[in-house]
Amino acid sequence: MKIYHHTVRFSTNAQFQLIDVTRMVEEAVAKSGVLNGIVLIHAPHATAAIILNEHEEGLINDILDKLRDLTEPGSRKWRHNMIDDNAHAHIGSAIIGAERIIPVINGRIARGTWQNIFFVEMDGPRSNREVVITVMGE
Repeated sequence: MKIYHHTVRFSTNAQFQLIDVTRMVEEAVAKSGVLNGIVLIHAPHATAAIILNEHEEGLINDILDKLRDLTEPGSRKWRHNMIDDNAHAHIGSAIIGAERIIPVINGRIARGTWQNIFFVEMDGPRSNREVVITVMGE
């Protein structure tokens, strides 16, 4: 079994932002040489997440609006905000999840026509964000 690791780094420029990392994941899978297996996409941050969804501007804004509604940034009810004003981002990451696993079939990620892979920023802007991509298989 082959195991290939790749880390991509980037910055974000808004408190809430979706960064499309699909192409980066596809490139990592191609470089891995794995034809059949899985790819794990992981955000090693307590205030970010990974999702799969359509890359359409209206939907992206809808998702970001719903995340704001759900997590209530700046809310005085979050106890963590007394230490660091980002409880909403920790809660969002806990609910959504920091990783996704996708099958690799014949050297390609098995995603639906309208499924792109997004890094979900909820505590930006940040100058140093990462996504760790691990491809495993044969």
